Amino acid sequence: MARAYAKHALNGSSSSVEVAIPLPALKGRGVSHRHAHRFELDARSAFDDGWGSLDETCLAGDDRPRVDTVVTWETARSAITRNQSPDIGFNLGLNPYRGCEHGCSYCYARPSHSYLGMSPGLDFETRLVAKQNIAEVLAAELQRSAYRPDMIALGTVTDAYQPVERELRLTRGVMEVMHRSSHPVGIVTKGSGVERDLDLLAPMAEQGLCAVYVTITTLDARLARILEPRAAAPHRRLRTIRALAEAGVPVGVSVSPQIPFINDDMEQVLQAAAEAGASRAFYQVLRLPWELAPIFRQWLEQHYPDRAERVMSRIQDMRGGQDYDADFSTRMKGSGVWSDLLRQRFHKACARLGMSARQSQTRSELNTALFNPKNLGRQAQLF
Repeated sequence: MARAYAKHALNGSSSSVEVAIPLPALKGRGVSHRHAHRFELDARSAFDDGWGSLDETCLAGDDRPRVDTVVTWETARSAITRNQSPDIGFNLGLNPYRGCEHGCSYCYARPSHSYLGMSPGLDFETRLVAKQNIAEVLAAELQRSAYRPDMIALGTVTDAYQPVERELRLTRGVMEVMHRSSHPVGIVTKGSGVERDLDLLAPMAEQGLCAVYVTITTLDARLARILEPRAAAPHRRLRTIRALAEAGVPVGVSVSPQIPFINDDMEQVLQAAAEAGASRAFYQVLRLPWELAPIFRQWLEQHYPDRAERVMSRIQDMRGGQDYDADFSTRMKGSGVWSDLLRQRFHKACARLGMSARQSQTRSELNTALFNPKNLGRQAQLF
């Protein structure tokens, strides 16, 4: 059970004590409340007022009101994002959605919701924005005379195959544009919904136009339920790897993020993925930029209070004594002895399993020579 702390004066004295306000978990959600974003002028925190509210909170448990997912439509002005970070292996990205219903407690993209005036906490996984015209805008951009083809990484900020995609099918529209124009695409996902698009991915794979990485953070189903509550279960993601491999789609596994003393089964994940058909792999260590640091700390206090400080201490060991260091040379893998140990474990396991160890998803493996925007026909003209 999480603990939010508030300063509460006793007997009118100037001294104060920390009063623990238990915060019950929300079923199916990665975080339990709306964390203030960094642009807010006012912030609120739980406080024991002495009138029994603390007891009521303790007894609330599973009776807390359910928080439903709300989707807002957005008319996109552009589809392709451009990346200049030297530690990322692709230049172009595309995201059909803002926010992600998977609710992963560790997601480095949570702070992006602050730019929308929404919380990186509960809002990120319950208040989603869908780019309703994303396929049409993409088609228009691909047909510009100045455009030069390069791999587009699909789902670089939020998962393109999150649960709402089953109904909205925005990613499907994007993939149809990629398929018609023979444009290379790389996908990283936790969603089994990627199997729906095998009719597009398989023929693209034959031409060297696509690759998919399935993220498996752990094989522990109980841990996965609280760490990434609305993502496909670990065994289901292994089935996805198998389905992709059997269809001839180049498939790898991302064992990210590595969280000290939480998901300590990297080698087992890599072996299971290799047996399912994954031929390549990459990993990253936990990143805690901006508001994500207090969000993840609360998750630790809620689910692993016995080791929360130990986990954060090890994270800081890999981040130069801080919760996070954004330096391009170390932000993905960390630094120091513990980072070196993770790297050795990863590369030795990949070598033993015959898997190609990658730094990240990379553009070099895909074919750009077949790109033909003329096959998009009148779609961009209509837009």
